[in-house]
Amino acid sequence: MFGRKIKILRLSGFDVYVDASWLVLAALVTWSLADSVFPMMRPGLPKATYWYMGLGGAIGLFLSIVLHEFAHSVIARANGIRMRGITLFIFGGVAEMMDEPPTPESEFKMAIAGPIMSVLVAGVCYGGAVVLSGPMEVVSVTLRYLGQINLLLAGFNMVPAFPLDGGRVLRSILWKVQNSLKKATHVSSIIGSSFGLFMILVGVVSILTGHFVAGFWWFLLGMFVRSAAQQSYEQVLLRQYLQGEPVARFMNRNVVTVPPDLRLDEFVQNYVYYHHFKAYPVVSEGRLLGIVSVESLRGIPKEQWATLTVADAMEPCDGTNSIPPTLDTLQALSLMARQGKSRLLVVDNGEMIGMISFRDIMEFFNLKVALDESIP
Repeated sequence: MFGRKIKILRLSGFDVYVDASWLVLAALVTWSLADSVFPMMRPGLPKATYWYMGLGGAIGLFLSIVLHEFAHSVIARANGIRMRGITLFIFGGVAEMMDEPPTPESEFKMAIAGPIMSVLVAGVCYGGAVVLSGPMEVVSVTLRYLGQINLLLAGFNMVPAFPLDGGRVLRSILWKVQNSLKKATHVSSIIGSSFGLFMILVGVVSILTGHFVAGFWWFLLGMFVRSAAQQSYEQVLLRQYLQGEPVARFMNRNVVTVPPDLRLDEFVQNYVYYHHFKAYPVVSEGRLLGIVSVESLRGIPKEQWATLTVADAMEPCDGTNSIPPTLDTLQALSLMARQGKSRLLVVDNGEMIGMISFRDIMEFFNLKVALDESIP
């Protein structure tokens, strides 16, 4: 979902990150507030004042989203749900969960916490706006805007379209009634996907009627919601089919290995281009020495490939590229995602017994989904 993330603070044990795309949103919000929103709310102020208000409004929006996601994270942690942290990106923010909620009740409480926090923040902002309306009118106007935006944030998030908060509330209720997370997610994701399609259509109509900027944002937001809804259902299926399955079940025991004295140009021509794998174990006389990958070659100039060998480019086997056969397959997928690798060595007591790839796991998953047409 995200590109390059920057950690900006740690809040009560949760790391808060800003995706590079958020900087685009921050700039657009500041400009929009200074150029149109605040001049409409309070005409007649100097242009520089509007820019200060725009910057303050953007910072307030940033804090509002952090508090919204922080509320999700605190309640999630209290209910035993592991969290990766909070990330702000171009469409707002997200509290990244490592696990699905264990019960319908825990999901309901976690989902409703964000909108409740936004309503509370809106109340504080409106109260501050009233108190400061006379002596500090500029601050009062900014707080009034933040009160409005927090109510809008709460209202939009309560739309019953998964994965919005309202969609999660709906899923928790369906989960409780049907006693099936899979069924509940299926229904909720269909509604979320349909809502995303509706926003896309609104965006298209807006663009065709001359409202290009608003239409463009509606279109992008609809694409995001639709994609997130579909991916959420796939993640539930993935957890259901792979939870508790050891990597030994999916690993390939017939692994293509390379010797350490092989020249890099020969490695590329005879292995990478022939087998189409991105990583290969380096083995000598039955002993595992390391792993060499396409990524390993990127820092080596091509003119040196004819003189350097695999031994010069290989990486040692460690926890970033090697796993035991008993490891849960979901944990292996998580490691692949964190390390940006598509293949991992399977090692038992220092001996390589196989290799597991993202492609092999997903082929099994796709076959399972194709065979499981009904939703039990």
